Amino acid sequence: MNKMTVRDADFNGKRVLVRVDFNVPLEGDTITDDTRIRSAVPTLQYILEQSPRAVILMSHLGRPKGGPTPEFSLRPIAPALAALLGQEVAFVEDTVGDQVSAAIDQLPQGGVLLVENTRFYKGEEKNDPDLAQKMAALGDIFVNDAFGTAHRAHASNVGVSTHLPAYSGLLMEKEIDYLATALENPQRPFVAILGGAKVSDKIAVIEALLDKCDKLLIGGGMANTFFKAQGHAMGKSLVEDEALETAKMLLQKGGDKLILPSDAVLGDKFEEGANTQTIAVSAGVPEGWAIYDIGPETIQAYQAHLNGAKTVVWNGPMGVFEMPTFAKGTFAIAQALAGETAKGATTIIGGGDSVAAVEQSGLADQITHISTGGGASLEMLEGKELPGVAAIRDR
Repeated sequence: MNKMTVRDADFNGKRVLVRVDFNVPLEGDTITDDTRIRSAVPTLQYILEQSPRAVILMSHLGRPKGGPTPEFSLRPIAPALAALLGQEVAFVEDTVGDQVSAAIDQLPQGGVLLVENTRFYKGEEKNDPDLAQKMAALGDIFVNDAFGTAHRAHASNVGVSTHLPAYSGLLMEKEIDYLATALENPQRPFVAILGGAKVSDKIAVIEALLDKCDKLLIGGGMANTFFKAQGHAMGKSLVEDEALETAKMLLQKGGDKLILPSDAVLGDKFEEGANTQTIAVSAGVPEGWAIYDIGPETIQAYQAHLNGAKTVVWNGPMGVFEMPTFAKGTFAIAQALAGETAKGATTIIGGGDSVAAVEQSGLADQITHISTGGGASLEMLEGKELPGVAAIRDR
């Protein structure tokens, strides 16, 4: 990576402003998945070892509308982070201003402060220069470790960088290195797996990957649009009719490189406990039924394509994995990447749903790299420059 990282910075005695990604799922005040918090710890520990005056943390959480909203407060994050760091993490109920400045002044030497949700200020997502200047005033030096927001030009990642020397955190560095290496110089065979609901969300990714990978395996609801483009009956399956011509174009471009499921698991209802049947896709989906997972023949075929692969990138589930009845395809892919099938391969997983599936399966520690950024990893796979990365100092 040709960007300056925390290893290039002098933090001694400095107020270090760090953009982290603590956009974690909450049920009330309970964090249901702390992956993103744990992922930030190595960078924070590295900075704290360099004797900074203070470490000030900024993050967004969710999509609050119109200002402060209690359900999107970052307050529950502070004790969870404190337990991981082994030191107190103070919290302040604002993002910028006098209250925050006072909280920083009250910190002990090397203290850590988490400020309130950056999106409680409307100017955050507009990259408002005034808000960015106020954020920058909190620190002497800036570290961006929030890869999950790197595809957005916001005040807390891009705006701040115009006022302070900006460095990459260790997580940001790791994300960029893995994704860039997978795209620019992959070990072959290079197999990509794309799932999720919509083709339209991933057209640019499919086109980019078809130019780079050896095989592109398709699953999830997006496969249905390809099936309909081939002339198969889809029953009440999710189909993007407006993307049918695009699907036909991609099928033609992909040739034998683009692989679709050959069979599918159907349900008569979109709920756990629905009646199910498995069909060959070529037979068509009966009226009143919908595709909710890839079938056993497809699982076997996809495992065969992954056997011997040297680089695998996976983004998006194979079915409605949140329901155990329709989770077999997604978990089978996770098991293939973690087990003997893809042994020796560099395995990279991005996208919230596929990451959640791997975490649920208990196989996360057997995957080479799990990306914390769904949208950002997709845009990197498309070959786009990410504003949050571009704003970091070049070497």
